[in-house]
Amino acid sequence: MADSQRAAQPVNFVHQDEIWKAHLKAEKDSAKVWPNKWGFLTEAYKEYKRESVKLKEGVKEKHPHHHLAARPPTPPGENINVGPSPPVPQTSQALIGWRSGQSHLQLEKYATVRYGRRSFLKEVDWPLDL
Repeated sequence: MADSQRAAQPVNFVHQDEIWKAHLKAEKDSAKVWPNKWGFLTEAYKEYKRESVKLKEGVKEKHPHHHLAARPPTPPGENINVGPSPPVPQTSQALIGWRSGQSHLQLEKYATVRYGRRSFLKEVDWPLDL
């Protein structure tokens, strides 16, 4: 409703131009004032950079690169043993859900999932049909 009324009103381009000029002037003024107000941050950043370079050089001297090298990857055959899958049963669904019937192939290896059993509405004794 408001958009249709706004579209019906004439646009004052001169007023919009004055607003734009005011925004640009405020931005230029703030750019001139910024070094006096916040210029100390640039010096703090330069000091931080110098300190971090010193710390990195100190770490390199204490710990040579050969100690930081990554170990070679473990071959997949050593730790992962995947047995053959049981035969696919002949059902109307064929492949859908056939692994869920096998207890050793289920996703819930440690316990059944119990999330979502509690209700906040029941805890505060509110009716469920709100």
